[in-house]
Amino acid sequence: MNSTERTPADLLRSALAADPGRPLVTFYDDATGERVELSTATFANWVAKTANLLQGDLAAAPGDRVALLLPAHWQTAVWLLACASVGVVADVDGNVDAADVVVSGPDTLDAARACSGERVALALRPLGGRFPQPPEGFLDYAVEVPGQGDAFTPFAPVDPDEPALIVAGAEYSAAEVVERARTDAPALDLTGPGSRLLSALPYDTWEGLSAGLYAPLAAGASVVLCRNLDRLSEDALARRIEAERVTATAR
Repeated sequence: MNSTERTPADLLRSALAADPGRPLVTFYDDATGERVELSTATFANWVAKTANLLQGDLAAAPGDRVALLLPAHWQTAVWLLACASVGVVADVDGNVDAADVVVSGPDTLDAARACSGERVALALRPLGGRFPQPPEGFLDYAVEVPGQGDAFTPFAPVDPDEPALIVAGAEYSAAEVVERARTDAPALDLTGPGSRLLSALPYDTWEGLSAGLYAPLAAGASVVLCRNLDRLSEDALARRIEAERVTATAR
């Protein structure tokens, strides 16, 4: 960490430079049995492709608002960092009517149709699979993103002091996201690259976003992001904590 890291995208670039091969996000969905592990390099590649889709095909520009109607999921983490890379405002579970772009999971498509701008749908299927039948009025993310470029350069530099995130009614600049994440890291027992935080918190609060993405990224650590963890027995959870070398939990 250094003074040049003033946006979440800066944190990701530093993590990539430090160790591209280490796991950054490991995702479990205990309703489906899915497990996905993304190294820093793989995660950064998804972010670059998504940022290119956002900036190029969707014509999103700094200051635009992107409503993210998505659960705690590895693809949501990708979208949050893609928004940070372009310089748009990621509005988590936000006002669809005021959004320039809406990104929806399969359970929120009806609400997402209130957006008069571009609409993107994520099937949230294992391995990033596409919808069997694309929802009418939406781009299918899994169809659109693979052909995007593997490197991303914003058309305009991202201003760290401009709004970057809205969650639970609170707005944060990119610099505030970084500073708050760094402040949260010690309280979450994130002490460096060997730290591995298991988070079952939803992404609809700052606490959930920090534990599930930003604080591990700021600390040079990694996250085991668990959806539907309530379906797992305590014994099974203990085995996961051991198998994943978890050093701290947020539940």
